[in-house]
Amino acid sequence: MTAKNAFVVAGLSAGAGTKVTGFIPVAGTTVQMPTTVVNGVEPGPTVLVTGGVHGGEYPGIQAAITLAGELDPARVRGQVIVVHVVSPLAFHARQQYVVPQDGKNLNRQFPGSKLGTVTERIAHTIMTEVASKATAWVDLHGGDIHEALVPFTIVSQGAAPAVRDAAWRMAEVYGIPYVVASDSVAGGTYGAAATAGIPCILTEAGQCGQLDDANTQIHLRGLRNVLKLLGVLPGQPEPVAPVQKLEHFPWVRAGQAGCWYPAVKVGEQVAAGAPVGEIRDYFGKVLEAYTAPAAGVVMFVVTSLAINGDDPLVAVGAE
Repeated sequence: MTAKNAFVVAGLSAGAGTKVTGFIPVAGTTVQMPTTVVNGVEPGPTVLVTGGVHGGEYPGIQAAITLAGELDPARVRGQVIVVHVVSPLAFHARQQYVVPQDGKNLNRQFPGSKLGTVTERIAHTIMTEVASKATAWVDLHGGDIHEALVPFTIVSQGAAPAVRDAAWRMAEVYGIPYVVASDSVAGGTYGAAATAGIPCILTEAGQCGQLDDANTQIHLRGLRNVLKLLGVLPGQPEPVAPVQKLEHFPWVRAGQAGCWYPAVKVGEQVAAGAPVGEIRDYFGKVLEAYTAPAAGVVMFVVTSLAINGDDPLVAVGAE
């Protein structure tokens, strides 16, 4: 029996003024996504928080766990849905980028497919059973196992104006200095959210598959600020520095497999055409040299020696 005024997400039912924890199953797979649903006493917006879309991005996962634990339903207006780890298969496999069962990058599969592969079904479940309940969405990321990065937030430029403006306000209070205006990577959470009319930000803080408190706290401050901005939590957002808007986000990708030797560091300013690294063979011969596609700040650098063809190597944020 469903309690009066209950808020139900994929079978998890929270009565007014309560918090429940459990698992959201993905049909046709073994996936069980750990989730917390908080239903406030008073009406308000519904905010979705997702961690672990990429299984090796630990500060975002820890921030989701901590936020879910600290939320008090008595102080919440509306609802908060926290999916602590969207991709538990990748998390336990310690797998960068992809779900090991089908080799697909989950953040390229949204909105997914009901009858698709494991990764496509995870995306479909998030969109149809979870995000469909939301009026705002924060997707937490943080430098996968082989990525060094400077913290940044992504906002989709493909959303309707009102949705895009709402997402920008969320990005501004989140407190990460760089905000990238993206044309939406195909299959990404924020692009799928834009299509569905949900204001969404993708936030990056953390790097190289490390769990560290400083980057976890960046996410936690940002999440609390967004919840206050939207009126879900009482009080005003903590003051943060103005953000720098980056209009372009070009990536450099590997032309072939080999050994990768970066020549730049994250946060470094580069000129268009400046060297950013080389791929060499197993004997040290240079196979390809790579240059910056634009002038701007280096947002991420892949740190692994091993590189496959078409892997990302470096990204630059440009005004």
